[in-house]
Amino acid sequence: MKQNPIGVFDSGIGGLSVLRQLIRFMPYERYVYLGDTARVPYGNKSSETVIQYSEECTEFLLGKGVKLIVVACNTSSSVALEAVRKHAGEIPVIGMIIPAAAAALRSSSSGKIGVIGTRATIGSGAYNNAILELAGEASIKVYSQVCPLFVPLVEEGMTFHPAARLIAEEYLKEVKNKGIDTLVLGCTHYPLMSQLLMEIMPGISLIDTGEHASVTALRLLADNDWLADERHEFVIKPEIDFYITDLPSIFNELAGRFLGFAIDSPKRVSIGTH
Repeated sequence: MKQNPIGVFDSGIGGLSVLRQLIRFMPYERYVYLGDTARVPYGNKSSETVIQYSEECTEFLLGKGVKLIVVACNTSSSVALEAVRKHAGEIPVIGMIIPAAAAALRSSSSGKIGVIGTRATIGSGAYNNAILELAGEASIKVYSQVCPLFVPLVEEGMTFHPAARLIAEEYLKEVKNKGIDTLVLGCTHYPLMSQLLMEIMPGISLIDTGEHASVTALRLLADNDWLADERHEFVIKPEIDFYITDLPSIFNELAGRFLGFAIDSPKRVSIGTH
C-alpha cells in the first residue's frame, strides 16, 4: 500500500486547492486527481444524483489502485460521504466537513464561528451540524453566509479586483457583525481569496478545509504505515495523474492558478452514464 497513489475527486477544479495542500504535507506521494468537469456543478443536483456521481468517481479511483480517497468536494462531502465510504470498502475515505469543523472548534476562543460556502453547502447545514455535534455541551454559535459570486471571481482570476472587495465586504458584513473569531472557508475555491478575506476581517482565523483534510490524511497514512518512502532527491514537481470528464478551454490555466505550478495535460475519460 505504501507506493499506491492517493485518489482525489471533485466535481470540477476547486479540489485542486485540496490537492495543493496534500502535496504540501506529503510531497513524496503519488496522486490521481479526477475532476468531473462534464457534470459540474454538483451543487444544483439532487442528493440521489450527487450520490450516484460520487460513487462513480469513487469506482474510477478504485480502479487506479488508490490507498486513500479524499472527497475534495463540499457537496459530495455533505450528502454522499457515507455512500462513498460504503462503496470504497476497505479503502479509507476522508471528506471536507469533519476535519474543518474540528479545526474551527480548536481555533475559536469566543465560541462564535462563521461558515461561508455555496448555496448547496450552506443549505445542507453540514458544517453547522458537524460543528455543533462536535462541540457537545459547549456553548457555540455558528453563523452561515452564502457567497455565490466567489467561485466565478476565482475562476476569472479577479480575486484582487475592486469588485471582489466590494462583493466580499457585502457578503461578510453580517457574520463580521456577529463578532466571530473563526471563519470556515466552506468551498474549495475560497482559499484563493484568503488574502482579501483577511484584509476585510483582520484578526480572524481562516479555516482552509483542504489543509485540515490533508492533516487528517497524513495522520491516517502514518498510523497505518502507508506513507510513501521519502526520496533522497528534492521533489521539484509531484507525480500526479490528472483525469477529467470534459476539457474546459481554460482548465490548464485554472489548474496552474490553484496549484501554483504548471500541470501536464490531463487525460479525458468517461465515467458513469454520460
